[in-house]
Amino acid sequence: MSPPVFGVVGWKNSGKTTLMSRLIRELTRRGYAVSVIKHAHVNFDIDHPGRDSFEIREAGARQVMLSSPRRFALMRELGDEPEMTLEDLLERAGSCDVILVEGYKRDDYPKIEIRRDGARSREPLSTEFPGVAAIASDRPRDELESLPTFQVDDIDSIADFVIELLRLRRP
Repeated sequence: MSPPVFGVVGWKNSGKTTLMSRLIRELTRRGYAVSVIKHAHVNFDIDHPGRDSFEIREAGARQVMLSSPRRFALMRELGDEPEMTLEDLLERAGSCDVILVEGYKRDDYPKIEIRRDGARSREPLSTEFPGVAAIASDRPRDELESLPTFQVDDIDSIADFVIELLRLRRP
């Protein structure tokens, strides 16, 4: 059985990564093992010129695995293959109590939508994309919003909501 999944979605510059980081810290503090999947833009790289692994990948290796006594990393060039689906990535998430996902707003899994001033837009995503279970906002609750709404900085309450929604067992 795969671990439960919960996500954070929002417009560009809404604070998705900040909320994710704070939620990870809080869930970890409470004893949960958390894995994360983050959707990135087309041209991202975790390796850098001058590193052995970069040179190996640039030489044409389709897949490079780095391993040390403390961590391992797997980099795979997709070439002309389609982007991996969220489902494909979830199968590779490893052993954990919960998987947090940043992005993949079109996929149907429970998620919280961030609405903040300074984001590219404040237009609701909850009406357009499936699975939005709550709102994190920097404004007082919108009276027309039927979903649970949290202040974006109220990490304790958001963590409580995630634990209850996913029915996570106490570690």
